[in-house]
Amino acid sequence: MDAQHNDVLLLKGNEVIAKAAERYGYDGFFGYPITPQSEVLETLAADKPWETTGMVVLQAESEVASINMLYGAGCTGKLAFTSSSSPGIALMQEGLSYMAGNELPGVIVSVGRGGPGLGTIQPGQSDYFQAVYGGGNGDYHLIVLAPNSVQEMCDCMGKAKDLTFKWRVPVIILTDGVIGQMMEKVQLPPYTPRRTDEEISRQCPWATNGIGLKNRKYNALSTLEFDPLVMEERNRRMAEKYSRIEAEEVDYELYRADDDPEFLIVAYGISSRVSMKTIDLLREEGIRVGMLRPKTLWPFPNKPISKFAETVKGILCVEQSEGQMVNDVRLAVEGQTHVFHYGRSGGMISSPYEVMDAFKKMARECVTKNWPKGYWMK
Repeated sequence: MDAQHNDVLLLKGNEVIAKAAERYGYDGFFGYPITPQSEVLETLAADKPWETTGMVVLQAESEVASINMLYGAGCTGKLAFTSSSSPGIALMQEGLSYMAGNELPGVIVSVGRGGPGLGTIQPGQSDYFQAVYGGGNGDYHLIVLAPNSVQEMCDCMGKAKDLTFKWRVPVIILTDGVIGQMMEKVQLPPYTPRRTDEEISRQCPWATNGIGLKNRKYNALSTLEFDPLVMEERNRRMAEKYSRIEAEEVDYELYRADDDPEFLIVAYGISSRVSMKTIDLLREEGIRVGMLRPKTLWPFPNKPISKFAETVKGILCVEQSEGQMVNDVRLAVEGQTHVFHYGRSGGMISSPYEVMDAFKKMARECVTKNWPKGYWMK
């Protein structure tokens, strides 16, 4: 039996997503099974939270149905989430654009696998563009969190809950099949009661929940607007909000980067775990290298990366893809130093020694070649 308080358990990343949702007071889950994230739904089905907290758990007929159920829950001010993997998240893009356009809360857990297309069921990080830049239409952003451990998978469910209501922006937790399937010790939070209808009515005066109609006019939510001037004004208001998010919510972690390193590695998710070992090995050889790990992929830590770029000889971007985040790193660097990429794809995961070989190749080229500022090398 699952204990009731701050318990330390051995869990898969996918399993802890479900248990964290139960404890953080989520109102509902709507999803569809797909490898490598199916344990989210399986754990919820085994735990039966509808019998204890009243949380709704529903296996929808498709990913399209799932995101539209999340859309509907968000309209009423409820805290709901869905989870899927690469091809399933692709099917959700229209619904995500609708949610962003209506400024609705909702949490989406994306457990990445190799692509494109159906690709492989093995893990990958080739969905960075999908999460950060989105496949939906229009001018919008989603907040994107990037955990690198099972504990952070748990913690991100609480952080996503806070951020999605604070900013009225859907939040994606972008992880990968390694962290979704790996087992680690995790400390679960205590149970938080689900909000009552009265609390939702007070906290979400925009919601279409029918509560409090005697005290206010009815609410209607729609992304359709025929007047282009009104639509432009809406877009500009949302853009101003996104600017505030970029100013307030950037989150990142530094690893062995507090001694004015000569080189920098930038990595997130499982790639950051691999890179930590690489850095430890390089440090043993006397090489001053550190890592910046983005914990938010949007908003992206542009300023701290730019600051490092003023002094380091080179930056290696490590991803389990053919190169996606590296483009944001290059934009942040703005030609101040040399940016390289190393990655594997198709479900293959780099080893610390492969990353070390790529780093040493980068370091040799940075030191021996007299490149002009702004030269980029993949």
